[in-house]
Amino acid sequence: MHITRTVFREDHEMFRDTARRFLDKECLPRQAQWDEAGFVDRETWLKAGREGLLCVTLPEEYGGGGGDFGHSTVFNEEVARSGASGLGFGMHSDIIAPYILRIGNEEQKMKWLPGAASGELILAIAMTEPGTGSDLKAVRTTAVREGDEYVINGSKTFISNGLTADLVIVVCKTDTSAGAKGITLIAVETTRAGFRRGNKLKKLGQYAQDTAELFFDNVRVPVANRLGEEGKGFGYLMGELPQERFAIAVGAAARLERSLELTVEYVKQRKAFDQTVWDFQNTRFKLADIKAQAIAVRLMIDHYLGEHMRRRLTLEESAIAKLYATEALGKALDEMVQLHGGYGYMLEYPVARDFVDARVNRIYGGTSEVMRELISRKL
Repeated sequence: MHITRTVFREDHEMFRDTARRFLDKECLPRQAQWDEAGFVDRETWLKAGREGLLCVTLPEEYGGGGGDFGHSTVFNEEVARSGASGLGFGMHSDIIAPYILRIGNEEQKMKWLPGAASGELILAIAMTEPGTGSDLKAVRTTAVREGDEYVINGSKTFISNGLTADLVIVVCKTDTSAGAKGITLIAVETTRAGFRRGNKLKKLGQYAQDTAELFFDNVRVPVANRLGEEGKGFGYLMGELPQERFAIAVGAAARLERSLELTVEYVKQRKAFDQTVWDFQNTRFKLADIKAQAIAVRLMIDHYLGEHMRRRLTLEESAIAKLYATEALGKALDEMVQLHGGYGYMLEYPVARDFVDARVNRIYGGTSEVMRELISRKL
């Protein structure tokens, strides 16, 4: 893209080299196997842990790398640029582990975080329920306190890492009459009686990202597994959403740049009517528009990344980043699939894989419509 990026330090770029080698050696050769199985194998999680690629922002005393969000961003970018699909590392490292770090007590941190950093303990978070979508206040899963235990009943759906997770942070209602003030976060080990996983959900894309329904039938969990205070869960969730949404925007920016590079390379080689597809003015103009969009996205993302590394990224700004980056990517991918002609419809071509994998970016982490609502509140 020929943009000088100043947001990263030398240690970030060194980490980029480590991430790139790992993805090329350990992930891309296994992609077809993961797609068929519907999940990433445990050995790869453990290898990522040994390479220091999981939970890189956790303090070293909890097994993490002691890095900052710049390191997480580097890994996120390299995943997008490599074409690796369905890795659940970002959800595990950048969304779920920070909940435990921020609101967990010392005993919980020491119990769960070292395993998360090593890849021995895979994390998931169970928010969405059938019929609730993005409306977290409407969750119906209950946690009723009985002495020193909570008894959890309910179901969750669209849970990333749901098939392989060892520990699930469950969004529950401890007071069904209190709306958002009745939400509590409880960590549930998946070995507990009454916990059950549904079938692997078949998705449009990201076939290797295991996604499942989870069921809780009188699951008894000690009160010691509660994260933070009872009834404060909604606030905790809102506190981490800016980073979750911004991470999606970061991946979208890198995927847009990669897809543009591959499409330019393709159209300069593909022949049609005795000339290359690139020779048609229509092709060049469409790609010029996409490049302009990609540069605008990159400049915005790097600005907001600098803000987030200084802990100044707001909920509105993360919504702007997610909305703009993911919508730009979606529209550009549609154009680039078209420029590939029939080959753009073949999953063996990266542009087709990007097209189906990226569609969910405008849905999870809050839909584009939710992002617009959040942005409009500040107008």
